[in-house]
Parts: sequence; C-alpha cells; structure tokens
Amino acid sequence: MTLEELEAIVADRAGASQEESWTAKLLAKGPEKCAEKFGEEAIEAIIEAVKGDRERLASEAADVLFHLLVMLKSRDLPLSEVMNELARRQSRSGLAEKASRPS
Repeated sequence: MTLEELEAIVADRAGASQEESWTAKLLAKGPEKCAEKFGEEAIEAIIEAVKGDRERLASEAADVLFHLLVMLKSRDLPLSEVMNELARRQSRSGLAEKASRPS
C-alpha cells in the first residue's frame, strides 16, 4: 500500500457516517483532536522504538502514518503538498536545509 492509497482510504472514510467510521468521528471533533490523536500515536511509536520491539513499532508506525493523514485531512492539506515539500528539500543537503529554516 502507498501513502497515496492510504490517503484515499482516509478520504473515503471521512465521507462515511460517524456511526460507521472512526475516521469520520475523529474528523468531526476537529483538527485539534486529530492533532492530539496523532501526537498520542507518535508517543506510542517512540516508546516501542526505545523498547526495541520491532513488531509493536511497526504497528505503532502504521498508526502514526494513518493519523498523520487524518490530521492533514482535517486541515484540507493534501499529501501531495507534503510530498512536494520533501522534493523541494531534496535539492540541497539536509544540514543546509535545516539551517535555512526559521528559528
């Protein structure tokens, strides 16, 4: 599965009823709640990375990717814009790119 395919799944579920879709229910709570859920999943992934449990880390990383796309959807930011930003950054070294960011 690609991130673009997962984005399409999120979009499809966003259009479902809240009784049928966890994604629709979460999106109905607003961008702040979507961001909170993404943060929770990221923390869980960090914990598994530190523990060294590859299977649990893979599971939590999947949750992170899914909830990142839900959070983006909550702000109507398509994955393509994120990918364009990544492509833009590839034109220079990571150290130079990081140094150019506002403090």
